[in-house]
Amino acid sequence: MNAISPQRLSSQRRLPIVIVGHVDHGKSTLVGRLLNDTGSLPEGKVEAMREMSRRRGMPFEWSFVMDALQAERDQGITIDTTQVRFQTATRPYVIIDAPGHKEFLKNMVTGAASADAALLVIDVTEGALEQSRRHAYLLHLLGVRQVAVVINKMDMCDFSEARYHDVAKGILGYLEEIGVRPSAVVPISARHGNNIVTRCKHMDWYSGPTVAEALDNFLPPKSLTDQPLRFPIQDIYKFDERRIIAGRIESGALAVGDTLTFSPGGRTAKIVTIESWNEPEARTQAVAGQSVGITLDQQIFIERGHIAARAEARPIETHSIRVNLFWLGHEPLVVGRSYILKLGTAEHDVTVQAVERVIDVEDLSGRGGDRVERNGVGEVVLHSRSTLVVDDFGDFSRTGRAVLVDGYDVVGGCIIQKPKTDEMPAHNLIATAHTLTAEERSISNGHQGGILWLTGLSGSGKSTLAMGLERELFRKGVQICALDGDAVRQGLNVDLGFSPEHRSENIRRVAQVARLFAESGMIVVTAFISPTRADRAIAREIGGSFFHEVHVAADLDTCETRDAKGLYKKARTGLIPEFTGVSAPYEAPVNPELVLDTGKISAEGSLADLARYTELALIRPARRGSKTKAV
Repeated sequence: MNAISPQRLSSQRRLPIVIVGHVDHGKSTLVGRLLNDTGSLPEGKVEAMREMSRRRGMPFEWSFVMDALQAERDQGITIDTTQVRFQTATRPYVIIDAPGHKEFLKNMVTGAASADAALLVIDVTEGALEQSRRHAYLLHLLGVRQVAVVINKMDMCDFSEARYHDVAKGILGYLEEIGVRPSAVVPISARHGNNIVTRCKHMDWYSGPTVAEALDNFLPPKSLTDQPLRFPIQDIYKFDERRIIAGRIESGALAVGDTLTFSPGGRTAKIVTIESWNEPEARTQAVAGQSVGITLDQQIFIERGHIAARAEARPIETHSIRVNLFWLGHEPLVVGRSYILKLGTAEHDVTVQAVERVIDVEDLSGRGGDRVERNGVGEVVLHSRSTLVVDDFGDFSRTGRAVLVDGYDVVGGCIIQKPKTDEMPAHNLIATAHTLTAEERSISNGHQGGILWLTGLSGSGKSTLAMGLERELFRKGVQICALDGDAVRQGLNVDLGFSPEHRSENIRRVAQVARLFAESGMIVVTAFISPTRADRAIAREIGGSFFHEVHVAADLDTCETRDAKGLYKKARTGLIPEFTGVSAPYEAPVNPELVLDTGKISAEGSLADLARYTELALIRPARRGSKTKAV
């Protein structure tokens, strides 16, 4: 084994290794001995443990290196996963010692899910028991493809080559059935350090690698930075005028100026700055594994659980997913039950739509059914009313995993395989072009399509004007539709609240709907407070040449005096937080197409001015055969 420089060792990414196997088959002893024989233990550690054992009147065990909890020493079993760093002469590692006892399978799954390779430990005197096979299947389920088998306690069978081959044949046959091909099957005696780092003279019949050599033969982990970008949003913070989107980059890299696409929804924006903490200079880029904040060039609707990616390599958006599932709940998973699916930083209410196959980990037989029992494995279809943003585990392991939660308990681990065939990723949708042209619609209707975006404080008269214009122009044969804020929130946007992010999304959705109506040749008049210039700028961008901003400019005193809905009174007493004009700001338009001051002009006069503007901007140009927008 050729040693490499300490500087190069320290710069290498540590290969995470999980140690699994049946309880009492010697996993912790193996790890303790491996740490000692590679010189990875602090000086004096072994002597201190020997002295501790002497004081407690018990024989020294190498497993004490890992079994750090008092409860574990008392019971002689590993309860929790423990992570310890060490290195051979070739490269650095982090070893995850996972529990083997059946009651602690949840901890074993947690440990294995973060590993790139595994050692499966088997007691030569007992062979591959049910729990050993279960652990092997879980490694396969969790996508750990690099595996070496360690057959321990060879001193208990007098280092018998025949017994070694017998046990090896049994586990190799099982692993082959589940598609796992171990790189080595190493006979060892962990207690005595045989074939851990140093070869054993009692097993000169074995010519394969030692445990340390088997570890060094594993392929290094793939660089996460070289993979497509996945940036799950953890939270959104507001500092000064900045709106910082924070999260941890799971894969890929990002830089100032990059255009990101946020899923679900497909909204795009450019990175203006990359924010970090306790760094003297501003960053211009960030890579996988780093937690950062970013600011964008526009205020699009983003919330916790969304994922940023490149437009050309977006995750899948779907409502149904097929998963391989390991069930840990005390009660069985059954068809029709609802659980919470935690997927990255997102949480979704999901329902078990089908149990397609229940797998017997002993003989790998499969059967249909409507439930998965505790510690069982199944292929399950989950359905969500909200949009799931997922990746196939085979393509992106870090965003292809999820857990199911029942109440406050994690009850299942999921590996996402692929979306159902009747689901289509949103970025594969292509709108069908209309055969009717805007000019044809304009000639038929006698007017152009357009969006009259009425903005102003509550009580300024927006809804009155919108409904009045709808009635007035309808009598003249105009194709017109009024969209009122309260009505839209009771239907289309019933899922949105009143946070700044939800208000922005409310405006974005309305603008999209208004654009569709306008493209069909209708005049759409909207009545929305839309208090921020940024939100109205997004609406204008969506509306394009159809968009006309109308400021219904009654002052606050006038609006509060009217207070037809009693909202100002509630806001003043604190019953309505973040109420525009009282406890939240209203940003008046800078250059609207039309201003109507309903505090100075009567309702009839304001309606007449609005109708006159609509006539000049949208109706007369069509009758003259003009395609241009009148202003």
